[in-house]
Amino acid sequence: MQRELVERELTSEGPRRSGGVRRKRRSVAVNVAESPLGWLHAHGHLEDRLFDAGERLRADYEYSQLGPSVTMSWDPVRIRATTDEGLNRTERQMSARSRFDGALARAGKGLEDVLWRVVCAGESLPVAEKALSWPARSGKLVLRLALDRVADFYKVN
Repeated sequence: MQRELVERELTSEGPRRSGGVRRKRRSVAVNVAESPLGWLHAHGHLEDRLFDAGERLRADYEYSQLGPSVTMSWDPVRIRATTDEGLNRTERQMSARSRFDGALARAGKGLEDVLWRVVCAGESLPVAEKALSWPARSGKLVLRLALDRVADFYKVN
């Protein structure tokens, strides 16, 4: 896979997607072709909303695969909260898995296959189309439909 490095401003939430690097700020080089989803976004095939939804889905997928802790937990005492902040590691993992399953269910039958292959497994669209026995160049449209439904699920604007 080719590398396409772009200089981005480093914020507390991670690299900033839009805009250039401001003076006297920390910056980082980002490979925008790291994932098939990133490549599609970098080349203008996906809007920011769809890219953000795909990244949220991938983050939930990766986070839900962590195994439960088997050693002593040195986390602070659990407090009541409305977000994941008050949950321990296993509960956060289960929460991520629940969000991931809900997002795939929202995408629907037939759309979840290409969504999982491209966003989570990191397959390129031609490889996913071939594996699913689809006609060439049909995957981009189906992926956009699936990401639109996932964006609705995650309430991405």
